Amino acid sequence: MVRKAAVPTASNGSYLQGQPNGRLSSLDSGQPVQEQKVVLKKKVTLLRGISIIIGTIIGAGIFISPKGILKNTGSVGMSLTVWTVCGILSLFGALCYAELGTCIKKSGGHYTYILEAFGPLPAFVRVWVELLIIRPAATAVISLAFGRYILEPFFMQCEIPELAIKLITAVGITLVMVLNSTSVSWSARIQIFLTFCKLVAILIIIVPGVIQLIKGETRHFKNAFAGNDASIMGLPLAFYSGMYAYSGWFYLNFVTEEVENPEKNIPLAICISMIIVTVGYVLTNVAYFTTISAGELLLSKAVAVTFAERLMGNFSLAVPVFVALSCFGSMNGGIFAVSRMFFVASREGHLPEILSMIHVRKHTPLPAVIVLHPLTMIMLFNGDLYSLLNFLSFARWLFIGLVVAGLIYLRYKRPDMPRPFKVPLFIPALFSFTCLFMVALSLYSDPVNTGIGFAITLTGVPAYYLFIVWDKKPKWFRKLLDNVTETLQILLEVVPSEEDQKS
Repeated sequence: MVRKAAVPTASNGSYLQGQPNGRLSSLDSGQPVQEQKVVLKKKVTLLRGISIIIGTIIGAGIFISPKGILKNTGSVGMSLTVWTVCGILSLFGALCYAELGTCIKKSGGHYTYILEAFGPLPAFVRVWVELLIIRPAATAVISLAFGRYILEPFFMQCEIPELAIKLITAVGITLVMVLNSTSVSWSARIQIFLTFCKLVAILIIIVPGVIQLIKGETRHFKNAFAGNDASIMGLPLAFYSGMYAYSGWFYLNFVTEEVENPEKNIPLAICISMIIVTVGYVLTNVAYFTTISAGELLLSKAVAVTFAERLMGNFSLAVPVFVALSCFGSMNGGIFAVSRMFFVASREGHLPEILSMIHVRKHTPLPAVIVLHPLTMIMLFNGDLYSLLNFLSFARWLFIGLVVAGLIYLRYKRPDMPRPFKVPLFIPALFSFTCLFMVALSLYSDPVNTGIGFAITLTGVPAYYLFIVWDKKPKWFRKLLDNVTETLQILLEVVPSEEDQKS
């Protein structure tokens, strides 16, 4: 796509496209900004990469309610099997993304890989749905869990008021946005700390569980595969729940351009993270069943809290705090990563130009971060969030399946592309088939909600032709866009990146 014309400043009419006379000067010093390149810097080390993946995957689900898999499998043994298989399948998907991230060294994740393999229309549809619905709704949902559990210790004897939850949630969302707008380094450091908290929280469950096993508490594992027979429809739905619990392994690929030595660190971070998460998830579920029966687990609203109350007494009050910190880490990692998708889509001409600009001093993609704030707030206070996620959860797996199918396509379309990390062909074939099978099954098992989600996704097609292809827009409309972009540049102190100008 052709980039739009540069936007002149109000002061002198020059262009903010890398020329010295068009740069916004630093407000803190007399030095002009052009002495230091305005780019996103490579500040994501191996440790920070691991923290982004683990910190985003492990949210509230493993602590609150892993009963979806148990309900659809019908037995303890089969549920543990599904947790394990989903971890392996997620590792396969992550390995495919590791190959893509080392041969296509651009940020943007799903969007970039679909654009590279299949062209601009499906790539635009992907980022369209992500920006308008999926990311604001997903952020609002995980943020509501943060708000509920951060308030839990203060409302032990009564119901938490919904308004209080939404207000503290709004504060949490705003804090995450400010953090990601202010400093890449501090956002990454806090993510490392929150990832450490998540792992401590899991260990708080696993260690007592192991002690219970040593004491011989294995009665819930006897006849582990006996129980309600899983239906043909139930098992795929269990896998769907399990894959959702592991989702997040792709977020490091959203920030590829900021990763140090990506050829080495992306595959390493992905493999280390997925092994840790898979082992942690399986052992956590084993720990639950040392103390809680299958029937009790299905009735519990928060399994980790029930488990802690039985084994830890007053220390169980710490569990809601760890759940809240876990949710905050998922919020932070998700915003950090997905803002780069919007940044790259804008750089390619698929989103407003302002979203591809960088703060002149903080070197953060400020507009791409804060664009989510008003949308998320609208979802938080007005939207039926869970219905929206039900409508659009299939879209995530449809496009992930398409990305991995694109890896196979690129093997044949561009065989000479350098591939520092390469997976056996059966891995992307199996994973893409699994994703597309789950999508097809969701259309069969829940045609109403999935059909609505499909229709919402298809709105991206006319939007593509209206906003991207149609280049005969009225002059007044184009002038209005230029004026809005110019004003936002001055207010936010942002300019196009050096790399954007070279592309």
